[in-house]
Amino acid sequence: MLLVCLSLLCTSLLVFVNGGKLPEAEVKITVLHKPFLCHRKSKYGDILLVHHEGYLANGTKFHSSYTQGDKQPVWFTLGIKEVISGWDKGLQGMCAGEKRRLVVPPALAYGKEGKGKIPPEATLTFNIEVMEIRNGPRSHESFQEMDLNDDWKLSKLEVKEYLRKEFERHGYPPNDTHHEQMVEDIFKKEDENEDGFISSREFTYKHDEL
Repeated sequence: MLLVCLSLLCTSLLVFVNGGKLPEAEVKITVLHKPFLCHRKSKYGDILLVHHEGYLANGTKFHSSYTQGDKQPVWFTLGIKEVISGWDKGLQGMCAGEKRRLVVPPALAYGKEGKGKIPPEATLTFNIEVMEIRNGPRSHESFQEMDLNDDWKLSKLEVKEYLRKEFERHGYPPNDTHHEQMVEDIFKKEDENEDGFISSREFTYKHDEL
């Protein structure tokens, strides 16, 4: 009888694992401030300029861009894993000037390894203010501007040059190391046939893939 029960239990567990989906980790989002006017909302591929503060579950602040380092907001491209997954998920659909609080579970932060001051399996809380939203190098609107020789495909040099001009146009110094990393991330995602170019077809941005 015991063997029969154990057999039924194992069968039930297999049905649950194979037939059902375990719940995915989610980011808890609280809007702290939203501007009255919103000319555009952030989407995957946009470049965001943000100020942020990070806290451990016990309330200890582990970072603040307002008071640490050069005390400047930081740029990153949304949706290409330049930041933790919790940010990529939690900062979609934001307006310039909007502030959000994100509570990010370990699976969408630094997981079992942790990082620096952040211990393993840490749930993190971030207060994030979006200062500016710009078309990123992955947006459809930017393709023709980036395609300098009008050959309907983008080289790494063309993408990097676009980034340099965008940063200078907004009064920020170019950062070759950061730009090169962004270019590598973009080509890793978009250069499907690995020929060293992104064609107009490959450039089509698919939100669900990220």
